[in-house]
Amino acid sequence: MSNAPLMPKATAVWLVENTSLTFDQIANFCKLHPLEVKGIADGEVAAGIKGHDPITSGQLTREEIAAAEKDSERELHLAPTKVKLPELARKRGPRYTPLSRRQDRPNAILWLVRNHPELKDAQIMRLVGTTKTTLQAIRNRTHWNSVALTPMDPVTLGLCSQIDLDFEVNRAAKDRAPVPEEHGQTLLPADVTTRHHADEPINDADVFSPSPAHEPEEGADLTVDSVFAKLKDLKVHESDE
Repeated sequence: MSNAPLMPKATAVWLVENTSLTFDQIANFCKLHPLEVKGIADGEVAAGIKGHDPITSGQLTREEIAAAEKDSERELHLAPTKVKLPELARKRGPRYTPLSRRQDRPNAILWLVRNHPELKDAQIMRLVGTTKTTLQAIRNRTHWNSVALTPMDPVTLGLCSQIDLDFEVNRAAKDRAPVPEEHGQTLLPADVTTRHHADEPINDADVFSPSPAHEPEEGADLTVDSVFAKLKDLKVHESDE
């Protein structure tokens, strides 16, 4: 419960008994319903709960309470803590697997090996908390129970979370070298395909190029004068025949 005092009901009991704050003010501060605070005042709710002083615990100040008592619209706010606890560094080590689920670890390893071959051994060991010896035995099919193993999703088995699995898969995909794409046949430029004479058949090999490497050479550029010169030569040969 965010921004709520410690022991909210006990704090509400103390505020009802020792202050003139409204039910709404106490309810907003203790994260309770106003009717619940009214029940505390009537003795119907929290019977037998000893009130907790928020001033001695450093959650409220007397000035804050006094200001809220004068203004019924004012909300109480938690006093800033004077003690700052350092953040605990999370130790990275082998993942702990409960005893009831350790028998399912080989099935999870087999599932990861088959469905995500891009994962490295260290990533699989980190996900399911196994050893390299067991992982290599399952990869090489030398595990003592390899015949009876069944691939099972480690997320379904509770050995790792879906977030951890997606993170390792995306990380392995980034480390993997990109595979070059294969290009099929491509059309040649129109100036190349139209340079044939009208009576000459055009073959598919002249129109399609198997790959970009088979493009025409730079020195084979055609001009209008060269095309008309070739046409004149062809007409001269036809008239001679």
